[in-house]
Amino acid sequence: MTSSKTAAPGRLLAQVAGERQTGALVVGGHPGGAVYVLEGRVIYAESPAAPGVGELLTASGRLAGRTWQNALDRGTSGAQVGRLLVEQGHLTQGELELCVLGAIYDAAYFALSPADAPVEFLGGATHWLGPVVHVDPAAVAREVRRRARLLDDIFPDARVDTAIVSPIARPPRERISVTAPQWELLVHADGQRTPADLAFLLGKAGYATIQELRRLAAAGLLELPEVRGEAPEFVRLPRARGTAVDVRRPQVRPDDSPTVPVITGVRPAAPDPPAPTPAPSPALTEETSANGTVYRPPRLARRKPGAKLPKEVAGETPPAHPGTDEVLLKRIRTALRALR
Repeated sequence: MTSSKTAAPGRLLAQVAGERQTGALVVGGHPGGAVYVLEGRVIYAESPAAPGVGELLTASGRLAGRTWQNALDRGTSGAQVGRLLVEQGHLTQGELELCVLGAIYDAAYFALSPADAPVEFLGGATHWLGPVVHVDPAAVAREVRRRARLLDDIFPDARVDTAIVSPIARPPRERISVTAPQWELLVHADGQRTPADLAFLLGKAGYATIQELRRLAAAGLLELPEVRGEAPEFVRLPRARGTAVDVRRPQVRPDDSPTVPVITGVRPAAPDPPAPTPAPSPALTEETSANGTVYRPPRLARRKPGAKLPKEVAGETPPAHPGTDEVLLKRIRTALRALR
């Protein structure tokens, strides 16, 4: 077993093929996958983002679930699931080869398209399906690059490939034309399923599903996910306008006397002692900011309980309601009865 922390999966596959090794090239990350080679030739590929042979055959109705499960039970240990399906007459050799080829190219796109991913090679590993087809790794790599360019030509935004599919609430145009596969995706997109979920649900290839979703996104029929950075987002409150109050309030002790300016000249007479005043409410105290701005709260005029408000505050008295026009109501009732 040879392992590498991070490498290009396609380059490592070419190296394994050149050495004519047998085993599985396991690619980590998201979505990741595995490519199985036999003496340097690709015999199978799988990925969590692409349905395998079993999902494609059962979801499409070509095989019953019991038939597929029976083949798995009998042929998994000896890697002969594909041969059993052909020998028992459930599939022809051509049908099985076409299905395996589609699964290989579909899963290889997700496993080999990353430029850098955790990769390791498990020597001697084989797939339970068994060798059905033998594909040149160079052809697989070319197809992966071609599919990547095709998706970028349709809609160059890779977020559509993995994000939850959410159709827009209101179409951007009065009339919209969609194909049958696109309509099927829009019907089953409930705002919780990913492209991989839709592919497994409908029994469609993962790449074909993403291809149609990118066409829908290019037509403006999908809500694109927001791009969020790795740094946490903080909510910045708007700065208050107007008079500001300094939070660093001066601490006044009872024994401190306020400082008064000293004026040279005639000494003024001693003022009468001020009358004791009640302590002001905390909500009505004056506060001074650092720049010297004094905030004075408005003073409310006191009035006796039960006294009427001044005219400028109370406003004009609303006019009295003239009452109900009974004659008009009778005419309306008569007209409504005539309409019955």
